[in-house]
Amino acid sequence: MSTILPINLDDLLHCRGVESERVEFKASWDEHVTGPQILRTICAFANDYHNLNGGYVVIGIEEREGRAALPPLGLSAEEVEAAQKWIRGNCNRLDPPYPPILSPERVEDRLVLVIWAPASEMRPHRAPAHDGPGRYWVRLGAETVDAERRGDLLRGLIQQTARVPWDDRRAADAQVEDLREAKVREFLRDVRSGLLEEPNEREIYRRMRLTVRVNDHEVPRNAGLLFFSNSPTQWFRGAKIEVVQFAADRAGDVQEERTFGGALVDQLRDCLTYLENFSAFHLQKQRDRSQVRGWLSYPLPALRETLVNALYHRSYDVDQPEPTKVYLYPSRVAVISYPGPVPGIEPRHLLPDAEVRAVPARNRRIGEFLKELGLAEGRLSGLPKVFEAMAANGSPAPRFEFDEQRTYFQATLPAHPEYGALSALRDAAHLRALGERDEALRRLESAWLSNPSSAVLAAEMIRDYAARGEVGRAEKVLETFEAEGPASAAAHVANILIEALLEAGAAGKAQQLLRRSDPVLFNQDATDAAILARRTRDFRVAHRLFERAGDTVHADPRALLEFAQTKLSLATEAHRQRRRDLNRRFLTEAQALLERVIQLDASPARHAWAWRELARTLRWLRAPLREVEAAYRRAIDLLPEEQRFARELERVRTSRR
Repeated sequence: MSTILPINLDDLLHCRGVESERVEFKASWDEHVTGPQILRTICAFANDYHNLNGGYVVIGIEEREGRAALPPLGLSAEEVEAAQKWIRGNCNRLDPPYPPILSPERVEDRLVLVIWAPASEMRPHRAPAHDGPGRYWVRLGAETVDAERRGDLLRGLIQQTARVPWDDRRAADAQVEDLREAKVREFLRDVRSGLLEEPNEREIYRRMRLTVRVNDHEVPRNAGLLFFSNSPTQWFRGAKIEVVQFAADRAGDVQEERTFGGALVDQLRDCLTYLENFSAFHLQKQRDRSQVRGWLSYPLPALRETLVNALYHRSYDVDQPEPTKVYLYPSRVAVISYPGPVPGIEPRHLLPDAEVRAVPARNRRIGEFLKELGLAEGRLSGLPKVFEAMAANGSPAPRFEFDEQRTYFQATLPAHPEYGALSALRDAAHLRALGERDEALRRLESAWLSNPSSAVLAAEMIRDYAARGEVGRAEKVLETFEAEGPASAAAHVANILIEALLEAGAAGKAQQLLRRSDPVLFNQDATDAAILARRTRDFRVAHRLFERAGDTVHADPRALLEFAQTKLSLATEAHRQRRRDLNRRFLTEAQALLERVIQLDASPARHAWAWRELARTLRWLRAPLREVEAAYRRAIDLLPEEQRFARELERVRTSRR
C-alpha cells in the first residue's frame, strides 16, 4: 500500500476511482523507447486539457485491453533507479520544467514505478523533440496527441494558460488550520490510501495537494476547504444545498424546507439520505407467490447522479452565492445549480442517446475526490446513467435545460406515472372500508380520466368492474390502457383482465385474450399468463408461455410446479394419442422440474404437492415401487390432512401386487 500516493494502489491498477484514460501502463523501461513516450504523456497530463487533474503512468505492468495485466512483469531495482533519474532529468527539460511525483511500489512482490503527474499551474508545457522545437502534448481519451497538429486543441490549450480551475486555486484568506485533520484522515481511510500512515498532517496535506506554498507560508486550496473544513460557506456562500418540498405545484405552498451544509461530502450524503426517504418504493404483491412488482417514485440512482452532477459541475466562486437547490413537487424533482454548463455543451447534447462532447470540465479536484470516494463515476457517464435509471423504473425521461446566458442548469426528474395514482387508490380503499363502494369507484374513474396511462389504476378498475359483472367496461379499460399506457405494462394489465374474466365465469373470453397476447408475453408476464392458461385447461398455450418466461420460472416454486403439471397434462394427451416418445419426454421434463421445486424454499403444502406429482411421474415412468412409495410418504408427512395422497398410495400398492 503506497504511503506516497493519495489513491489506493489496487484501485489505481484496476481503474477504480480514476478513469482508465488517466492511467497508462508500460510493460518495461527503456530510455530510448519507453522514455520519450512517457515524457510526452507526462507533458500531456501536466497540460490537463480537459481539467481532469492529470493522470498516472505505471512502469513494469503490461496493458491488456486498457487494464493492468497482473501479475506484473516488474522492474529490477537498477531499472527503477535508472528510470527515476532519467525522468527527473528530462522533466527539467520540459518548457517550463515540471516535476512529477515518482513512487516506487511493490505489486505482488515485484517492483514497479508509479508516476503521478497532476495538473500543472504553469501550463502549457512543451516536451523536447529531436526534429526541431518542443511540441505541446495533450490527452484525447487514452491517447497522447500532438496539439499543434490540431489547431483547435492548441488554441484551447493556449487559452488555458495561467488559468487554474477554481477548485485548485489557493485560498489566500484562509489558513491551513482551517482544514480538519480528522476529515482528511477519514477520507484516506475511505479510499484505503497508505498515506493514512503518515503521522504529520502537514505532510499529508502537501502530498494530497490540499495546500500550496505562498512566499514563506502555506495556504489551503479551495478544494481542500470545500471537502475538509467544517463550514465551507465561510469562504464560499453557495457551498450548501437547499431542499424545498411543495405541497402542490405552486411555489408559494411550501410544506418543508431543509438546508444541508458542512463539508461537501457530508452535505451530499445527508441530502441523498433525505431524498431516499422521500422516494417511496411501491410494492405490488403477486397472488400466491413470493415475487412482487415494484417501482420507485424516483429511482435512487437517478436522484444520486443528478445531485452529484450538480455539485460537481457548478461554480463555487464568489460571484455564485446561490446554493444548489432541490425542489420537491408531487409530480417531479427539480435540481438547480449555478451557473449553466461550460461552453461547448448545447441542448442537443442533453437528449437521450446523444453523445456528450468532451469539453474541459469546470472543476478538476472536486470530480477527482468524488470519484475516489465512489460517489461519481467515469467522465461523461452521469447523464446516460440518469436516462437508464429512469427508463428501467418505468418513469418518463428526465429533462435538462439551461438559459441562453448559461446562468443556471436545471435537471428535472418526473415522478413515476403511478405515483400520482396512489392517493386515488388509498382514497378508494378508505371509501370501501366505509361501505361506500360506488363512491370508491367514482374516485377511481376520476383519477383514471386524468391519468389513463396508469397501470395500477387500470388494474384496480378492471377488478372492480368485473366484480360488479360489468365485463364490457372492464374490457374497455384494457383497450384504453393499451392505447394510452406504456407498452411494457400492457401485458400485466391484460393478465389482470384475464384473471377477472375467469373469476366472472367468462372463460371463453379469457381464452381468446390469452391467445391474442401469447406472441408478445415474456418473463413474469408470460409466467402469470401461463398459470391463467392452465385454469382454462389450454395446456398447449400454457406450455408455450412457460417456455417463453425463461429464467423467471426457475426461481418461482409455484410456477415450476404448475409448469410440471402442464407437462403432465400434455404427457397424458400424448399417451392417449399413442405418441410414446413425446409422452416420455414430457414425463422426464416434468420430473426435473418437480425435483427443482423440492430444492427451493417453499411452503410445506407446495412441497407436499410437488412430492405427490413426483410420485405420479415416477409411477408413469415405471420407476421402482420403493421410489414411488417414498415420494408419496414425503407428501403425506408434509400434508397429512390431504386424504388423496394416502388413497393414491394404496392404489399403487394394490396395482403392483
